[in-house]
Amino acid sequence: MMLGEVEIGPNRPPYIIAEVGSNHNGDMNLCRRLIDAAAEAGAHAVKFQSWTDKSLIAEEEYARNTEYSDKKKHFGSLREMVTAYQLTSEQHREAHAHCQAAGIAFCSTPFSIEEVDLLEELDVPFFKIASMDVVHLPLLKYVARKQRPVVISTGMATLGEIEEAVEVVRAEGNEQIVLLHCVSIYPPEYGTIHLRNMATLQRAFDVPVGFSDHTLGTAIPLAAIAIGACIIEKHFTLDQDMEGWDHAISADPVQLRTIVTEGRNIFSALGDTHRVVSREEMEKRKKFRRSLVARHSLEQGHLLIESDLDAKRPGTGISPSELSYVIGRRLVCDVAADQVLDWKHLG
Repeated sequence: MMLGEVEIGPNRPPYIIAEVGSNHNGDMNLCRRLIDAAAEAGAHAVKFQSWTDKSLIAEEEYARNTEYSDKKKHFGSLREMVTAYQLTSEQHREAHAHCQAAGIAFCSTPFSIEEVDLLEELDVPFFKIASMDVVHLPLLKYVARKQRPVVISTGMATLGEIEEAVEVVRAEGNEQIVLLHCVSIYPPEYGTIHLRNMATLQRAFDVPVGFSDHTLGTAIPLAAIAIGACIIEKHFTLDQDMEGWDHAISADPVQLRTIVTEGRNIFSALGDTHRVVSREEMEKRKKFRRSLVARHSLEQGHLLIESDLDAKRPGTGISPSELSYVIGRRLVCDVAADQVLDWKHLG
């Protein structure tokens, strides 16, 4: 499958998405710096979240969340934060243009039909569906009709709910589906992550599968790559100590670079299931393997028995695996103690 100009799948290096989300804090200068840092770290895409104070949250939810005890994560009421962190249509275009200049793909998660249309206008390489919207079938149907790849996070969803979401997309004639295993806890306990669910999703739906990560650090996304994740989505910040919703559970630029670089190394190291001994290893045989050697001086015409022989480096002579073909043969020349035996020494 192609995500823009990049092919993804089990035989391709992992596609790394730097999930900015709302970590721009409503500040376009910070937004541009995040884009530049993600591009410098080697990520394929920067992802935002496309919502407004009207498109995502009902009035009664605003009314329930007027203040928070965690003043670092929440600077005011829910309404104040949503209003501050939303990106206008013009800010979307500004972020998109900066991504183009930085050489990194712009993408986003839409939360309403209007936002889907905005992202379509911006020619995003794929639509990302948030875990919360696996069961928002009308939105999934509208996105599927755009006939672009649909990347669906599966946090909080049962296998049956995921199946229904996949069927809705496929019913619109769109087979370009990627599922991301996800645990919608920030951060999750290690014992709740269940990375082997990626294999379950791949077997159940026969689609590329990746991992949307909310853990701290780099170990778990790299482990996901090691067992076949084709996409890694990781929250991204310039400073984990910054005020705002997701900075504390996000990767900083050094960590993102580690995921990108070591992820490629892991993919390369996975190689093939076909057993291959490389040319370099074949050369190493000469130095590391053993050859049959004489335990003591032997004269021409001597009939070889097992006690005449030992096995030592280098591996340039007769292999110990061929001992049975050596015993009972006569020497055609004298052989010194510890001399490596060659077939030319045997009659």
